[in-house]
Amino acid sequence: MSGGKNDKACVAVIEYFPKYHKIFLTKIYDRIVGDIHHSADQKIIEILETYKDSIQSVSVDTPFQLPLCLDCKLKCPGYEACKIDHIVWMRKQIQKKQKKKKVKKQFTPYTQKSVEFIVNEELEENFQLPHAMGANSAPLLARCLFLKRRFEAEWNEVFPKLSVWRIGRSMNISKSDLRFHKHAVSGNEVREKILEELVDHKLAFVYDQDKKIMVQNNHAFEAFVCALTGFLKFFDQTESRPKDFPENESWIDFPKEKIKWDKV
Repeated sequence: MSGGKNDKACVAVIEYFPKYHKIFLTKIYDRIVGDIHHSADQKIIEILETYKDSIQSVSVDTPFQLPLCLDCKLKCPGYEACKIDHIVWMRKQIQKKQKKKKVKKQFTPYTQKSVEFIVNEELEENFQLPHAMGANSAPLLARCLFLKRRFEAEWNEVFPKLSVWRIGRSMNISKSDLRFHKHAVSGNEVREKILEELVDHKLAFVYDQDKKIMVQNNHAFEAFVCALTGFLKFFDQTESRPKDFPENESWIDFPKEKIKWDKV
């Protein structure tokens, strides 16, 4: 996903063929551009409509649910005293964090979602998932909400940085490489290595021209990663919510630390 007025949005369509036990990248729509008569949003919807009879899910790299506080109709006592489940859960996370290191600031439940605490504090790396209503994410959330209203499907939120890490580590790609898949200088080499590993492991088939697009354009590469994460979710190879996670909060789908490729 990208801002509605630039031309960086990409869509990747993947199909799975059980007979061959392989994922095929059917089509990559690179840099979806609008014009004076047709918006890029309309073109994205038209792409989705092309596959509407066969789509299992749509995976996007941006939130599509507002932080719950923004929809709350109750009289607000302030989040220091609020007893709603997700606020209580967030306060507990801050208290846990306080025991490890000095925390100087409270959370802000009108910009943050609970899953951000999990991704940024509980996993093997600090993946720096931005706030859903942060300065960079808020316009993307608004655009995704608009698109989601127009196309009915199962929508999944994906954080490509985390998915790239988990998928890459499952194929023994070095941590140093995976940390720089978006890097302006070395990113092309890293993306090419990840794609080659997927092909060499006979997990995916990618046409050479599509591979070239994804190596040169990280937005296209991450569109493919989003689709691949949705595929892994279908085969129960993504992480489940923690048992105590707030029930009404949205979740991010990301691969298990040890992906069982033989199960897909």
